[in-house]
Amino acid sequence: MTKKIFSLVATLLATSFAQAFELPEIIGDDMVLQQQTEAKLWGWAAKGHYVEVTTSWNGKVYTVETPKTGRWDVKVETPAASYEKHTITLREYAGKPKKNSEVIEEKTLNGVLVGEVWFCSGQSNMEMPIGGFWNCPTEGANEAIFSSSRYTDAVRVVTVPKVGTETVQDRVGGKWEKAEPANTARFTACGYFFATTLVDALNVPVGIISCAWGGSCVEGWLPKDTLLTYHDGLTPTSDADYHRKMVMFNGMLAPLAGYTIKGFLWNQGESNVGRAEEYIQRFTTMTKLWRKMWNQPGDNLPIYTVELPPYRYGDAQGTWGAELRAAQHTIANTLDHCGCVCTSDLIYEHEIDQIHGAKKKEIGQRLAYLALTRDYGVQGLSAEAPEYEYMEVVDANDGDKVVIAGTAVENNHGKADKVVRMYFTNSNDGFDRMSGIEGFEAQGPDGTWHKAVVWSSSAWQNVKRQGCFLTLICPEVSEIKNIRYCYRNFMIGRLHNLRGLPVVPFTTEK
Repeated sequence: MTKKIFSLVATLLATSFAQAFELPEIIGDDMVLQQQTEAKLWGWAAKGHYVEVTTSWNGKVYTVETPKTGRWDVKVETPAASYEKHTITLREYAGKPKKNSEVIEEKTLNGVLVGEVWFCSGQSNMEMPIGGFWNCPTEGANEAIFSSSRYTDAVRVVTVPKVGTETVQDRVGGKWEKAEPANTARFTACGYFFATTLVDALNVPVGIISCAWGGSCVEGWLPKDTLLTYHDGLTPTSDADYHRKMVMFNGMLAPLAGYTIKGFLWNQGESNVGRAEEYIQRFTTMTKLWRKMWNQPGDNLPIYTVELPPYRYGDAQGTWGAELRAAQHTIANTLDHCGCVCTSDLIYEHEIDQIHGAKKKEIGQRLAYLALTRDYGVQGLSAEAPEYEYMEVVDANDGDKVVIAGTAVENNHGKADKVVRMYFTNSNDGFDRMSGIEGFEAQGPDGTWHKAVVWSSSAWQNVKRQGCFLTLICPEVSEIKNIRYCYRNFMIGRLHNLRGLPVVPFTTEK
C-alpha cells in the first residue's frame, strides 16, 4: 500500500514538473498565416510527447515529437489567400498517436485567416499608433478609426509589448486583434495604412506584426555577439532604457523569429543621427541576420524602410540628419531586395520640433506601393521616387531647343553663360512644376553654398539625353563645384514627379 502511494505521488510530481502544453501568444485565435507557403507553428510540450496539428482548409494532419528542449515546431502548407475563417486543432499525446490514443490536451485556434503577413519594426515613428501620442496626432485618426470596421475581416494586427532583456527570450506577449473601432486606435499607423492599401489593391487579408520601441537605435535590434565586434561594443548611447543595445533583439525580436512572413517594414534612424557611415554597415548586418533567422527560402525577404523625417536635430540648418537620409538611400540602392520611401514632403512647417510627423497614411501608402510593384507584380503603379543621376555643365546658348509646355523658349534666368543640367531617374515625363522650384543649392570653389535658381526643362534633339531634366544657375557662384537638394536637417521637399513622389534629397559633394 505504501509503495502504491509513493508511486502515485511520484507520478503526480513528475506530471506537475513536466512542460505544459503551450503556444506563444502570436499563435492563437484570429491569426493571419502567409498564403501559399509552409507556415511555421511552434509551442512547448513535455519531452517525448507528440503534438498533432490538423488544418481545417485541407484536413491534413502533421505530427511532431517534442525534443528534449521542450519546444516543438512544424510547418503547415497554406492555401491561396481568402476571407474564409479557418481553424487549427492541436492535440498533445504521451506517445505516438494511434487510432485510440488518449489525448492529454487539445487546443483549437479559431478565426484563422490566410493572406499576406508583414513584420513592422523600428522606433517611435513605427510604434506611433493611429490614436497618436500625447500632444502628437496622427492625421485623419478619427476617419481611420470609424472606417476600420470595413476591414474587420481583412486586417489583423499584433502589437508586441516593449520588453528589453539582457538575455535572449523564447516567448513574448502580443495577441492578434481585428481591425475595428474598439482596437484600431492602438494599431501602428504606418503598418495599418500599409495593410489597408494592400487589401484595397489585392483583395486579400493582411496581417501586421508591430514590434517597435520608441527611441531605439539600430544596435538595440542586434545580438550580443555581433555588437561585441564593434568598437563601441555594448555601451549604450545614453542612460535611457530605449538606448540600451541588444535588449529589443533579446526580448522582442528573437521570440518571434521564424513566424512566416512576406517581408519587413522598418521605420528608424533618428537615434542614429550623427553616425551615418556606421549605420550603413550595421543596418545591412541587421537585415542579413534577420533574414537568416527567419530561414525562409532564399534568405532574401524584402525590407522596405522609411526615410528619416525632417526635424531640427539641434540645428535646422545642419546636415547630419541629411547624411543619415543619404545613408538610408545608399543602403536601399546597394542591399538586395531593399527600398526606401522618401518622406521629405510629408511634414508641416510647424513640425520642425516634432519628430513624429502627423502624415502617417501617406507613408504607409508609399511603402505599400513598393511592395505592390516589386513583390506582387501590380502593373501601372509608380512606386520609385526620382533620384539624382548626374549633371552636365553646358553653354547657356548652345542652340538646344528647350521646351516648356510644348513651346520652344529661351529660359535663361540671370543670363548666365553656363547652366547645369540635372538628370533624375523616375521622371521621364517631367515634374509637378516648371518654376518656383526651391531647395537647391550650389557650391562655389571656396566651399560656400548658395541658393540656386532652378526650372524644369525638356528637349528632344541635339542633346546628350532626350527628355525632361532640371536646369540650374547660381549668379553668386562663378564656377559650380557641387549641387545639393533638400540637404538640411529640416527642409521640406516640394518637388515631385508626375505621380506625386518626391525627389530624394541628395548632394554631389563627396
